[in-house]
Amino acid sequence: MHFTGGASAQSSADWLCNPAAKASAHLVLARDGSIIQLAPFNVVTWHAGVSQWNGVIGLNQHSIGIEMDNAGGLRQVGDSFQTSFGKPVPKDQVVIAAHKYGGPVMPWQAYTAVQIERAFELAELLVARYGLEDILGHEDIARGRKTDPGPAFPLEALRGRMHGRADDSAPHYRVTASSLNIRAGAGAEFPAVAPALKKGTELVLLEAGDRWNRVEVVGNTDIEGWVNNQFIEPLNAGAARAIAVKKPAAKRKKAG
Repeated sequence: MHFTGGASAQSSADWLCNPAAKASAHLVLARDGSIIQLAPFNVVTWHAGVSQWNGVIGLNQHSIGIEMDNAGGLRQVGDSFQTSFGKPVPKDQVVIAAHKYGGPVMPWQAYTAVQIERAFELAELLVARYGLEDILGHEDIARGRKTDPGPAFPLEALRGRMHGRADDSAPHYRVTASSLNIRAGAGAEFPAVAPALKKGTELVLLEAGDRWNRVEVVGNTDIEGWVNNQFIEPLNAGAARAIAVKKPAAKRKKAG
């Protein structure tokens, strides 16, 4: 899974078809959910570059490349945001977060809901059809060199779904500190979205990060936000399944 870093799905597809790009991929997924296929899945494309994973060197030969139309990291200019090529991005299309492999808290372009939904559908179909072992980001196979698809894409949720977690439930955690702030973003500089969580409060993982996780509080609540990973611990699978059964259906409220 990649982000294009380009201006549009079509312009990215055109560039990937240009020999001067010295890069290619199998699919480009647009922000409206439409798909452009650039190569058959049994043809090697050049989307991974210098890469390694689980003892495999050079992932071009062993993977399917999906490029998602997304600008990636953004620049903040005053109170506004823009792409690296100067295109403005509305605030409601911006995610403020740190990358899971380190770096500053910074703005990233959000993926659209239909784009994420289509990415999940694509991954499910490809894993089932070709027996793929895992779903990885470019960031996972080229650490320190690449940052895509970045913290705005729910890659861990996708991987969890593809690996068939019990009851299709996300991992559950418990607060270990006497009190823990749940914040509007992935960093201590963001305001709390609710009163501090008490020790033992149970949480559902929504998005995993290197230092901060986005979670939802379990119970009759719609509290959702970011917590520091140092002050939570995973529950065992049995406890997680029990919580998933007891948790009432509730409409989620976006933190911040």
